[in-house]
Amino acid sequence: MAHPAVAVLEYHLAGYRRGWQSSLVSSLLIPVLYLLGLGLAVAPHVDRGGSLGRPYLAFVAPGLLAATALQVSMLESSFPVLNALRFQRTYQVIASTPVRVVDMLLGRLCYIALRVAASVAAFLVVLLPFGVLRSPWALAAPAMALLVALAAAAPMLAIAATFAAPSQMTTLVRLVMLPMTLTSGVFFPVERMPEFIRPAAYALPLWHGVELSRAAALGIHPAWPVPLHLGVLALWLAAGFAVARARFSARLAV
Repeated sequence: MAHPAVAVLEYHLAGYRRGWQSSLVSSLLIPVLYLLGLGLAVAPHVDRGGSLGRPYLAFVAPGLLAATALQVSMLESSFPVLNALRFQRTYQVIASTPVRVVDMLLGRLCYIALRVAASVAAFLVVLLPFGVLRSPWALAAPAMALLVALAAAAPMLAIAATFAAPSQMTTLVRLVMLPMTLTSGVFFPVERMPEFIRPAAYALPLWHGVELSRAAALGIHPAWPVPLHLGVLALWLAAGFAVARARFSARLAV
């Protein structure tokens, strides 16, 4: 008999199979359009100045890889989970079976991990013709992106179990996901931002994923030691999972 978390994963995969085409726009097409736009319109101007010490496209592509993973994970751990808890009451039905809260969370996180892995693997293939993958370690870049995805998904599950309306989630996603993408070193180095913004970038998970992905793709050292970057991501994942477990337990007990 399959583990309860595997059963939850299979349930989510069955649902995704019915509507996977619509996810292609957000998970692959939009990042590719970003890449083409930056490569054709922005990169020549940045490269002319030579301020980055490497081609701008090689700088931004690994950042987009990590940002894509973050965005897919945040979307998959927010609105669908809120809808399943508040309106469809899917998790309440699951709770009437031997499946535990921890199994629900693990099953959802595994589903998100598979979604992200497929997206970043496809994006990595798209990057090959651009010549921006300059190290054998580039094969590890999707794993780094997957870590930042899980580090973001766990706290989002906790938030989804706390909010009462989709409008709250919409506001949060707009106020968190876009600013985090713009201030976490995806498009320009964090060191060039105002000093009062940098601590927030260092504390959030995306910057660490960007640094690790960029280091793997280009064969360079990240800003901080690798164990420190990994430790921050692990802390976000562990703390988010603990809070999500508490919030799900409280919600399903009502």
